[in-house]
Amino acid sequence: MKTAAAALALLLLGGCLHFHEGPLPGEPREATFAEVEGARVRFVDEGEGPAVVLIHGFASSLENWNGVREALREDHRVLALDLKGFGWTDRPEGDYSPRAQAELVFALMDQRGIDEAAVVGHSWGSSVVLAMALERPERVERIALYDAWVFEEQLPPMFVWARAKGLGEMLFRLFYQERFDDKVELGYHDTSRITQDYVERVDAAQHRPGTTAAALAAVRGQRFAEVQRRYHEVDQPVLLLWGREDEITLLEDGERLAGTLPNSALKVYPNCGHFPMREAAAASTHALVEFLAPAPAPEPAPAPEPEPEPAAAAAEEAQP
Repeated sequence: MKTAAAALALLLLGGCLHFHEGPLPGEPREATFAEVEGARVRFVDEGEGPAVVLIHGFASSLENWNGVREALREDHRVLALDLKGFGWTDRPEGDYSPRAQAELVFALMDQRGIDEAAVVGHSWGSSVVLAMALERPERVERIALYDAWVFEEQLPPMFVWARAKGLGEMLFRLFYQERFDDKVELGYHDTSRITQDYVERVDAAQHRPGTTAAALAAVRGQRFAEVQRRYHEVDQPVLLLWGREDEITLLEDGERLAGTLPNSALKVYPNCGHFPMREAAAASTHALVEFLAPAPAPEPAPAPEPEPEPAAAAAEEAQP
């Protein structure tokens, strides 16, 4: 009886988690925002050339792409954003599924005048990219995915348990009260790359108003069992970039995805965890730039030889 009462008390302690709309404390002065799908969305739009859209992963932001953005904007127009519930974007109540986030990205593309783009995703952001390709394939020219989180079988038990009302609130309230030191280390093979400043910034981001509620909503939207049956329909060229030592999305997940997507290639980076754009920055960014490079314009066909004038042709024929 006491055990049951204790369990009920814990569920009640979970209570309601609160969302948040509007500016967040400490918002960068130079940040740019757009009103999109009922949310104030932070974005960066830079460079010129064929469009590339960058989609970050769970509990992340557009800063995840800093080095990649610098490399791509030399020859591309690069659009990066904080998805709903993350970074400096709003955390409103509502749908946080990959499909809903995909619609948010399309709406921002519409506002920025981008009809078609190559789309790059990391981790859970890869599920948003695949949702974009399945829902509006004519707007997705090609795809690159880093350490994709897109299969039901990848979900840890906590994410499945969190689908239960009350239990999910309790679990995520406890999870987000903890510091993120150990969680950050899980993403890296070489933990010496993790500075205290980086940990502090990640930890501060997780404690912004509305973040816990938005994270739980995003986890409850990760219902991949049905959609993963359609991944074979994605026929755009796909580049998969994977850290060999990734403990979050295992290499076997990358091999499975490569076997599912009909037009894909898998590149694996040794001594690298969940963030190839950081731990294998030079090699993975070079591969991405090469994959996204615009096709060279075809060389003009040689001009045909001019036809001889009739009189000249007749004179040639008359010669012995």
